[in-house]
Amino acid sequence: MAIDPSTTASPIPAGIPCWIELACREQAVAERFYGALFGWTYATQRDPATSDGRYAIATLGAVPVGGLYRAAQGAPLGWMPHLSVPHTASAAEWVEHLGGRLTLGPMPIPERGTILHAYDTSGAPVVFWEVPPDWEFVTGIPNTFSGADLNTHDGVAADHFYTKLFTYGSHQIGDGESLDYVEWLIEHEPVLYRYVMGSEYSLDTPPHWLVYFDIDPARGVDAVAGEALMNGGTVVIQPYDTPFGRMAILADPEGAVFAVIDHSRVSEDWGRAEVDDPYDD
Repeated sequence: MAIDPSTTASPIPAGIPCWIELACREQAVAERFYGALFGWTYATQRDPATSDGRYAIATLGAVPVGGLYRAAQGAPLGWMPHLSVPHTASAAEWVEHLGGRLTLGPMPIPERGTILHAYDTSGAPVVFWEVPPDWEFVTGIPNTFSGADLNTHDGVAADHFYTKLFTYGSHQIGDGESLDYVEWLIEHEPVLYRYVMGSEYSLDTPPHWLVYFDIDPARGVDAVAGEALMNGGTVVIQPYDTPFGRMAILADPEGAVFAVIDHSRVSEDWGRAEVDDPYDD
């Protein structure tokens, strides 16, 4: 038995990304960078779970697109997708049953449901969210969340954990050897992707999520990469073509890595070059 995506009372089916969140060191720096790059504005709320009690809701056209907060000293930094669950208490039981490890919660957030932080069996952090009925999270338009990859060294463990937890279907996109890249699906529709890190990553790179943002074709990924540089960010991997669209991997001024993608420019070939590991300190 698993968390059934068809039986949730949540406005979002189980297993669907329902939020993205950036843990940063200097919130003002992050807000300026993403505001300039994506046109986001911010509404600050009180949140006792953050290090300074503040939480910024990023909005685009007055609708929520993600959150930013100042992480506690020594806490991991970067972007994290949150996955919808109908009940965090049930999710916590299943995480432990499948061999994962709980790190926080279930914890209620005033007017925003209940969250649960954990590590999956491949060693990657993951956040589950039981969202309220009036939940809003805009995706799939320019300058908003497009998707996420789980980058791991143990594809078998990750596939087992998430397909059992959410009854995802699993489909190998690569050849499974030189390129082990899998899509997880609900009712034949891709939800998330899992990538076994190749030679571009060092063996001690920790498992992590890579969050993607949609880019308007009229603007283009190449232009966005240049704008990221002008606003204090870094181009980790130069724009390249993939079967999913033209993309680039960038980092904000504090080093949080993310990807941008233009889905209109698809290629039959993978154009990614070998680069230094962006997570190698």
